[in-house]
Amino acid sequence: MTEPVAAEVGRDFIRDIIQADLDQGKYREIVTRFPPEPNGYLHIGHAKSIALNFGIAQEFPGRCHLRFDDTNPVKEEQEYIDSIQADVRWLGFDWGKNLFFASDYFDRLYEWAEQLIRDGLAYVDDQTQEEIRLSRGTLTEPGKNSPFRDRSVDENLDLFRRMKAGEFPNGTRVLRAKIDMAAGNINLRDPVLYRILHAHHPRTGTKWHIYPSYDYAHGQSDAIEGITHSICTLEFEDHRPLYDWFIEKLPVPSRPHQYEMARLNITYTLLSKRVLTQLVRDGHVAGWDDPRMPTMAGMRRRGVPPAALREFIKRIGVAKANSVVDVGMLEFCIREELNRTSQRRMGVLRPLKVVIENYPEGQTEELEAINHPDDPSAGTRKITFGRELYIEQDDFMESPPKKFFRLSPGNEVRLRYAYFVKCTGVIKNDAGEVVELRCTYDPATKGGNAPDGRKVKATMHWLPAANSVPAEIRIYNQLFANPSPDASNFAADLNPQSLEILADARIEASVAESNSTEPMQFERQGYFVRDKDSTPGKPVFSRTIGLRDTFAKEVAKG
Repeated sequence: MTEPVAAEVGRDFIRDIIQADLDQGKYREIVTRFPPEPNGYLHIGHAKSIALNFGIAQEFPGRCHLRFDDTNPVKEEQEYIDSIQADVRWLGFDWGKNLFFASDYFDRLYEWAEQLIRDGLAYVDDQTQEEIRLSRGTLTEPGKNSPFRDRSVDENLDLFRRMKAGEFPNGTRVLRAKIDMAAGNINLRDPVLYRILHAHHPRTGTKWHIYPSYDYAHGQSDAIEGITHSICTLEFEDHRPLYDWFIEKLPVPSRPHQYEMARLNITYTLLSKRVLTQLVRDGHVAGWDDPRMPTMAGMRRRGVPPAALREFIKRIGVAKANSVVDVGMLEFCIREELNRTSQRRMGVLRPLKVVIENYPEGQTEELEAINHPDDPSAGTRKITFGRELYIEQDDFMESPPKKFFRLSPGNEVRLRYAYFVKCTGVIKNDAGEVVELRCTYDPATKGGNAPDGRKVKATMHWLPAANSVPAEIRIYNQLFANPSPDASNFAADLNPQSLEILADARIEASVAESNSTEPMQFERQGYFVRDKDSTPGKPVFSRTIGLRDTFAKEVAKG
């Protein structure tokens, strides 16, 4: 299990409210909750809620509950429950003993629904879902009372109990609250409390044939658990009067209050569950954990450190008004964390063979390479130097422009940790493509410096031909090419260059042999992580992020 992290404190209007409540003695302990529906995978927007609710509970201190809103058995699966728990722990938080399910409260919620009926505040409606929708009215027109709104208490109790017993087919009846069909807030126009649903529930089996609505179960679950501050996103602001109505009308054990914050919106990103589901279903991505997906599973697979995600959430803060955050801020946080924590290795993504003609055939030597330039405790490693090497294709130009300082005919460069080398010959294939370079090296420059004081203007990474390993490298970019993708027609905004697969890359042998899932920096290339698709004979590495933001520049060029 991931060790819980210390709360990373920031100030915002919600924390100010909580501090004022504590100062006034309103609460002894702060109790928050993260209440996901187990019908899909969490994304970065959920990460914001997790970090806020668990962070608040650590900061003040208090406790944060993980509660699954499992009120729709048709869409819920154990797979999602497991993945959500893994995501919360990966992000660095733990609920301890405070794991709950809305289904834990089904009996009490049912009793309270009967209480509403006895109080004349709920009724069974035989209208269809479409008839109910049409009778609700609009923002400018009041709704119309159901023809079943004035049923007697006895008839409503009888019908509701028969609904519970499973006598009626799906969709034939619902239980509605009796509030005000002319209310300006449409959520108060006799909302549905229960619907008939003959489905097997993962936890309660076939005990129930009716299930509570989210609006009904949500607030009462908060009250049962003693939640002090129920934090949600702005789209639930209009639901707060209904949340409060239930608490006012029912004998709940506590009176939580709902607070709304802005939801997370990021450039080049869509977080709609509908869109994410369609991306997977239509094969635009390779599953919910595809590294291009904004899901926590996708980010984890891509090698995004949880500390970077927490720092991003801390930086964007908590606001009352919706806004769009530039994805560059997230990438900055990822780079900063990976630069600090990742060991350095060498990988050649697009290899070009080099033969050092004056290096003795059959001879090799061990050179020392540092694992982290800013962390001496990371130590060093040995890399093998020999006559045949690989460099990057784009580190050579046969006819270079004026400011190209890397390898070209007659030009001398430094090979990282090794020697100065000079290009003396170029070998091409029948198509005129450069396939091999001939070079010489200066034995006196071992370690990268010339005794005579001459300088070179470029240092290049490389790998030995005999002591490196073939690997597949996956270069991921933004899934969408449009900084503001259209959710209604998202396929038109997909980035055709969101994935590039390099099948013939080379990496250090020690990297291929290690089963570490920690990200590492391939020098001069970016940060990479071993992918789950790796096999003993074919390592696969995915790029977490480049050393600098090149995607935005490419988009700007058009």
